[in-house]
Amino acid sequence: MPTRESVVLILAPIGRDGKVAQAILQEVSIASHIAANLADLVAGLDGAACAVITEEALLKSDRRAIAGWVKRQPTWSDFPFVLLNHRGATPDERLTGLLGNVTVLERPFHPAVLASAVRSALRARRRQWEVEAHLAEREKTHERQALLIRELHHRVKNTLATVQGLLGATARSTKNIDTFYHSFSDRIVSLGKTHTLLTEDYWQTAPLHELLQNELGHYNAADGKRIVLNGPAIELAADLAVPAGMAFHELTTNAAKHGALSQPGGRIAVTWSVTQGETGRTLNLDWTESGGPTVSVPERKGFGSTLLQRVLAQQCNALVAIEYDPAGLRFHLEAPMPEERLVPSY
Repeated sequence: MPTRESVVLILAPIGRDGKVAQAILQEVSIASHIAANLADLVAGLDGAACAVITEEALLKSDRRAIAGWVKRQPTWSDFPFVLLNHRGATPDERLTGLLGNVTVLERPFHPAVLASAVRSALRARRRQWEVEAHLAEREKTHERQALLIRELHHRVKNTLATVQGLLGATARSTKNIDTFYHSFSDRIVSLGKTHTLLTEDYWQTAPLHELLQNELGHYNAADGKRIVLNGPAIELAADLAVPAGMAFHELTTNAAKHGALSQPGGRIAVTWSVTQGETGRTLNLDWTESGGPTVSVPERKGFGSTLLQRVLAQQCNALVAIEYDPAGLRFHLEAPMPEERLVPSY
């Protein structure tokens, strides 16, 4: 059978009316299908655009199935029927009332009259399909907005908790107001950059490369070799992107104060890959510093190392390893990557 966009069903089981109607429609390039009986016609109505039916075909059939189909139409639908009756006969009100949206044509008719009636019915059905598509898109938009609001609530709640944690941790790790202000301000700016990336994808994901570039980009030399970022283009889910972005900020800050970025010849190489396992994808990331001062194990654990070793492990179920190699600090991260998106992409 032809597609939903063009098909006209014909039910005229007595005489030559069916073949004549089909030939007329074929002459004006309107595709049609002759139904063997009323049950066959009802079975094809969902994919059709119009139906041409003779009055006697309905009068001699059990009409409960077609009555049920007409009644079950969705709100946007008013399926068009063309009912063929005999010249001079009064249309049966039971049939016109059953079909609803019906155009009555008397037989015999001029071919142009049938063609015109069917064209009008097809135009009306196409407009109904446009309304259906519009309603479906509007429903999809409403669902998306509801999901966005849910995700926004989740993100704001998490952000406030993160800021509160940053505030307390920064206060405990600094000894004066000026140091506290600058450390806390820098961490909030870093958090804001991560959220800027997340809002570009409806608070869903952020590109890993951009998270690293936000922290390390302005330290790179003119030749681009001081900072090397090497790995595939991947997106991190928000609940991984936020703590990862904070971790990159702490690593960068430590490198600028005590590590590779504190000396002109220092370099940082960040490489990452994604592996597929039985439980899903895993991010593997290595941060390697070189060319800086000799590294030793710190005497006290600051907020940065606490973030790297605890927050990532607890919030992201990540495995974290920090190696204080004399030649340069090394940081290794293995973190599961959630696949599910709350808000579908456009």
